[in-house]
Amino acid sequence: FSETEKIPVMRGQWFIDGTWQPLEEEESNLIEQEHLNRFKGQQLQESFDMEVSKPVDGKEAIHSLKLSRNHVDWHSVDEVYLYSDATTSKIARTVTQKLGFSKASSSGTRLHRGYVEEATLEDKPPQTSHIVFVVHGIGQKMDQGRIIKNTAMMRDTARKIEEKYFSNLATHVEFLPVEWRSKLTLDGDTVDSITPDKVRGLRDMLNSSAMDIMYYTSPLYRDELVKGLQQELNRLYTLFCSRNPEFEEKGGKVSIVSHSLGCVITYDIMTGWNPVRLYEQLLQKEEEELEDRWMSYEEQRLLEELYITKQRLREIEERLHGLKASTVSKPPVLKFKVENFFCMGSPLAVFLALRGIRPGNSGSQDHILPRTICNRLLNIFHPTDPVAYRLEPLILKHYSNISPVQIHWYNTANPLPYEHMKPSFLNPTKEPTSVTDSESVSTVPSPTTSPVMVRRHYGESITNIGKASILGAASIGKGLGGMLFSRFGRSSTTTPQTLETGKDGAEGDDKKATTVGTPPFPHSSSGFLEPTVELEHRIDFELREGLVESRYWSAVTSHTAYWSSLDIALFLLTFMYKHDQEDTDKANLDTI
Repeated sequence: FSETEKIPVMRGQWFIDGTWQPLEEEESNLIEQEHLNRFKGQQLQESFDMEVSKPVDGKEAIHSLKLSRNHVDWHSVDEVYLYSDATTSKIARTVTQKLGFSKASSSGTRLHRGYVEEATLEDKPPQTSHIVFVVHGIGQKMDQGRIIKNTAMMRDTARKIEEKYFSNLATHVEFLPVEWRSKLTLDGDTVDSITPDKVRGLRDMLNSSAMDIMYYTSPLYRDELVKGLQQELNRLYTLFCSRNPEFEEKGGKVSIVSHSLGCVITYDIMTGWNPVRLYEQLLQKEEEELEDRWMSYEEQRLLEELYITKQRLREIEERLHGLKASTVSKPPVLKFKVENFFCMGSPLAVFLALRGIRPGNSGSQDHILPRTICNRLLNIFHPTDPVAYRLEPLILKHYSNISPVQIHWYNTANPLPYEHMKPSFLNPTKEPTSVTDSESVSTVPSPTTSPVMVRRHYGESITNIGKASILGAASIGKGLGGMLFSRFGRSSTTTPQTLETGKDGAEGDDKKATTVGTPPFPHSSSGFLEPTVELEHRIDFELREGLVESRYWSAVTSHTAYWSSLDIALFLLTFMYKHDQEDTDKANLDTI
């Protein structure tokens, strides 16, 4: 924020009757301390009229507190008045009292402890058992403070869901914005100085948004972005723990919600990935290729010398590293263990694919993110978000032909738990070129799974995205424009889709079926895969498309539409309250 945009934040404890404005924090703290010392343990009056401030005629003050310019009188535990000690106020007070008016009704201002509803001495905020750091992606420079507003939207939405579905739990989830971009220097104003003046507005928008991708792929500035986010995460965690000392003692948990490019930076911080490693792997591969080809005697001799020199250099580096490690213990990258890592509208899969990650055969999240670093990885995306990609096919190849898990609507009655939803097979169909090519098809979705929505572009394995269209998405220098064009420019000939089912029933938007050259996978007549190798936990979760949603308009708006979604709020809280809910249910069963 600039100086003019700063918004003061006050912690209100004592409020002025009528206007409900909080007292200055310094005075409020002094009154609170005096109030607790004098009246702790005493009960408030059972009935309290918030509209009428009754005068305390005939009552003497039972306790007083002198402040710098005012004094406070307590006539009872819940009848507290503030008086000004200015000369004019004293004269007015003396005159009115001689005329028969009480001191309180003549010049006193009634104070209330707590806002609107009278607070009790035992009142305190609910215990925070889980904090969620919300990390922004690109565009923060263009709209400083946007992540604070977005986090506020997510927090407000989560409060509504908490009150509706998790009110029986005594714990509380707190969302904290992580604004890491504004403190970075990067190139200063060099890029701005080389920007032409024509269509300046558009150019400035790209410089403030898509340029962040260029910075991150630059070996010169990448570390600054990583350290900026890392330091801000650790600073906020330390600050939160200093103000909530019981959080760590009681086993408080930490999750991270990242958006867009923020997912990639957060992932690299957690895993410690560095492009230098990739460079070393490439050098090693080149050495192996050199050994396989025919070489002259002189070339062989020089290559052996080079090999011996490199081995000696590695030994010296390891010894030096060992000496440093024995004297100075390296602090952890993050000061906390990440319980859940939620990616929203994430291009992480593209970055991992271009780093050489290929599917394995274990079905474990450890293939891309070890559970020792993060307990659970969840990838949330809107079906038309052009920046978002799937992660599951990077673990098991055949999951490119399995539908992502459909996120429940927040008002769904008795939804099936996500861990009980079976993976459903994607039927390949043809993408229509016009409205006349589409046909409405209605079938009843299986009761054992959430209704499967229309799919776009899921026929290709993520391992094949090294083709020219996707290589342009995240390779150095392409930026966001490359991502958008590569996503819309992908093969439109044969892509798999399944039935789109709306809130009130099945609404057909499927296209004419056709065959594609994909290997057969075992599946039953119900549309579910027979047990083969499956993921330990599902990772890709897809929002449902609206019934009257324009697909092309959604492609523009969907990437920034996650913050206020009630469906996402319920999804996040479902996983974060998972263990608390299970403990509560178990306790209820034990009681029965």
